[in-house]
Amino acid sequence: MSDLLIKNGEAAEPRFLFNWRTFIPIAALGVVIALHILIPTHSAYRPKVLPWFSRFLVLLIAVFTVLFIAGVFNAGLRRKLIFKSPFLGVGFLILGLYNLITIKWNLVPSLYFPAPERIIGVFVNDWLFLLQCLAYSLRLLLGGFFLGAFVGVLTGTVIGWSQRWNYWIMPFIRIVGPIPSTAWIPIALVIFLKPTDASLFLIALGVWFPTTVLTSSGIINVQKSYFEVSSTLGASTLRNILSIALPGAAPNVFAGLFNGTSACFLTLMAAEMIGCKFGIGWYINWQRETLAYPNVYAALIVIAVTFSFLITMQFKIRNKVLAWQKGTIRW
Repeated sequence: MSDLLIKNGEAAEPRFLFNWRTFIPIAALGVVIALHILIPTHSAYRPKVLPWFSRFLVLLIAVFTVLFIAGVFNAGLRRKLIFKSPFLGVGFLILGLYNLITIKWNLVPSLYFPAPERIIGVFVNDWLFLLQCLAYSLRLLLGGFFLGAFVGVLTGTVIGWSQRWNYWIMPFIRIVGPIPSTAWIPIALVIFLKPTDASLFLIALGVWFPTTVLTSSGIINVQKSYFEVSSTLGASTLRNILSIALPGAAPNVFAGLFNGTSACFLTLMAAEMIGCKFGIGWYINWQRETLAYPNVYAALIVIAVTFSFLITMQFKIRNKVLAWQKGTIRW
């Protein structure tokens, strides 16, 4: 029987199908765990050997085995696995190479480059405190982000719509905006009585500048004929802004928010390391001072996962909001 089915005159993928590429992550994990078991730990490796890395690999093999079996019967899942499997396989092999460099061959100082087992051990033993620090940081991050995004969209709309306001505000933005938010830390700590308030201000400032600039640019580039037709039909200025200017500038607004997300993460880490007494940035600085580098790496992984999640959610929201523009704008 042919591997392909004919549907509507085109070759269609059968519902049940085995594709060898979906097996790549399992094969890579098998190589990593085999090397971890067969190659002995270096005699000069001082830290106590922990079982977390091998258990983590077994868990991953179990997860991807389930996905592999499910992919045989689910065409949508199979397509996703086929696309992502080479990248995941290479990523697992790099993780195995790092494990060999640290615990097996001892090529780097174990104090500053902890083995994967010690980083995983931090998540096992310190996960609750990490979550508490992350929750504190997210409260600051989201508060500053929404504040900066609101003020940025408002400012960008004003200067993009009105030449008079553009004349007075744009020079100020060109002078103050390019200055990194972290450069304002000493002044913010003096102006605000609480380090938390200073952190909110700095995060909002980091989001405000790219959002303002890109929002105003988007509104300026909306075709003037749209406003002329709308005004002829009796639309007010506010209606023109809400119904034409902002929807037309929406791709630029989201681009500004994406840039602002990166900026506010950088600002958050710097602000917490200097002024705050809690949070994921404070946690990194504290563990660095005590030379607990496995905890530092674990916190960096938490930051990377959180940032990736927030950016992914922003893209999903962007795709929903701008679904009507998918035919004219490519992303």
